[in-house]
Amino acid sequence: MRTRATVAAVSGALALSAFVLPSAAQADGAHASADSAAAVARAAQAASAAPSAAKTGARSAAPAAEPIPAQLDLTFSKFTVNGGKPIVVGTTYTKRVATTFTVTHAADVDIFASDFALDVSLYRGSFDSPKNELYGDVIPVCKAVSAKVATCKGNIAVVPGFDLIGNADATKWKAMGFAVDYNGQDNLENPDFSKIGFALQDNLGGSSLQRASKQTVNASPEPVKKGKTLTVTGWLSRANFDDLKYHGYTVQPVKLQFRKKGSSTYTTVKTVKTNNKGDLKTTVKATVDGYWRYSFAGTSTTPAATATGDYVDVK
Repeated sequence: MRTRATVAAVSGALALSAFVLPSAAQADGAHASADSAAAVARAAQAASAAPSAAKTGARSAAPAAEPIPAQLDLTFSKFTVNGGKPIVVGTTYTKRVATTFTVTHAADVDIFASDFALDVSLYRGSFDSPKNELYGDVIPVCKAVSAKVATCKGNIAVVPGFDLIGNADATKWKAMGFAVDYNGQDNLENPDFSKIGFALQDNLGGSSLQRASKQTVNASPEPVKKGKTLTVTGWLSRANFDDLKYHGYTVQPVKLQFRKKGSSTYTTVKTVKTNNKGDLKTTVKATVDGYWRYSFAGTSTTPAATATGDYVDVK
């Protein structure tokens, strides 16, 4: 079940009824559960008559005429994702990266209760109307360090064919934290929304999502006579989130590098640009035995990629 930006368009108690509390039968694993909890938190924020008012705690009563979810006295801090590195995603396999965060809460907010859900997620676009969101597929593990503070570890899981909606996803993402205290609510047909507590916090930090890249190289002929011309070809490609295939990365500068046999250091010989298909081709003079490779430095949307050296025997 994916809610993405649809929650922000709904308000009032109707919003909460549209995103009824997730039961074990509804939740398709932790990924879907986190998505559902985030949806409830967003809808609860929309339903709250005074979201900026003083926090009332998880179990404060709301006016009977119009049940209003209560804001939890809970905040998120010290968020990290993937150790501060960009999240590089390909076309096939699920990419999982670690998250860590700290939760500070009031003494009457039991984050370890069985009917309490919390996590962090990434989104792009605006906070009120995100264009896409990413969640974890494991329930965060939290450890109390005091009566009011806990440190948590979870993940962000990106399934290319499910979570990504196109190449526009290769950009900067922001982080938010969410928590929902269901407070024993199990009547999905007529829940008491006034007993639901929620917290939704923006500006926790963020990360960049990049399109995975690949670089190949081939030096020929092999072997080659000393002083003769060596042709070095290659292909620079990157993941395309529109069709989940790899396509050539065009008009990109790539370094041709050489490592002499017996050495551990590569030296840049020249810089070559990819053509309109991502292909690379250049020629050099063969002088000594060694390894040739292409090395791409990367861009904001695409990580660096370096080919494994191709050994050439010079006769």
